[in-house]
Amino acid sequence: MDTTERARLIRAGDRRALARAITLVESARPDHRAEALALLDALRQGPQALRIGLSGTPGVGKSTFIEAFGLMLTGQGLKVAVLAVDPSSARSGGSILGDKTRMERLSRDPLAFIRPSPSQSQLGGVARRTREAVALCEAAGFDVVLIETVGVGQSETVVAELSDLFLLLLAPAGGDELQGVKRGIMEMADLILVNKADGELKPAAMRTVADYAGALHLLRRRPQDPQGFPKALPVSALEAEGLAQAWADMQSLIEWRKEQGHWTRARAAQARHWFEAEVREGLLAALSREPQKGLMASLGNRVASADLSPEAAAAEMLRLLGRPPSA
Repeated sequence: MDTTERARLIRAGDRRALARAITLVESARPDHRAEALALLDALRQGPQALRIGLSGTPGVGKSTFIEAFGLMLTGQGLKVAVLAVDPSSARSGGSILGDKTRMERLSRDPLAFIRPSPSQSQLGGVARRTREAVALCEAAGFDVVLIETVGVGQSETVVAELSDLFLLLLAPAGGDELQGVKRGIMEMADLILVNKADGELKPAAMRTVADYAGALHLLRRRPQDPQGFPKALPVSALEAEGLAQAWADMQSLIEWRKEQGHWTRARAAQARHWFEAEVREGLLAALSREPQKGLMASLGNRVASADLSPEAAAAEMLRLLGRPPSA
């Protein structure tokens, strides 16, 4: 199938074509990469979805929240794509990719599309090609793209570079738990949602909301936030409570950012960030190919045997690459 036909099918909302295109951009084969770049360029001018990044500690109920939230959005007639990044094994590189089984009702919704992807040990819990998968979902006409990241902590802040809103999902807990959430990830959050605010946990959830609301007031106000943001809210994914209020706050925040020009500036800054990231990744990838790979191994052996210092070896490698070391 040529690029023009593939792009036409994606724009027409063909799910099979979209799934195959995401597989294409995730492939590491050089010929697939060339096809993927051509396809992305063909789809470059198109509609923009609301990109929502979601992070949280393991067991907080991210998948349950996404299913309840996604069903609420599809119930309003919105098309929702979910890109769920699953953790990969550091030893085998394998990944369970079980998000479709955890979101069974949403996966059957005709207005929803769920695509799990392995993180492949990518820093920040976001698969390297997730940004390109987001672009493909936008081209396919989805109104909202939810990006669920590996819930491991502060490295999740990289999701802010590909989303318009960043949600931090937390569980009810005591005051000591506040110290367990790193300041860096809190500073990135637009909304902190305390999940499981139901049943016996509801009083604890409300106390947790109050704790985080107080902590947010101590942070320096960001230029992209109107009065009252970021904020903490209680939600119950199990009982679908608080979701409508959270969605209303998200829409209010995005509308304000668009009016103030923050949306356009943020999208431009993100595009620049990913351009620079691609260049860095390409330079690093060059070291894994011959003859650079052999040179690295040879110099590494000399460093290991104490024949050469790490600094001198690095300088020699950069010289061989035609890039003299910086002062």
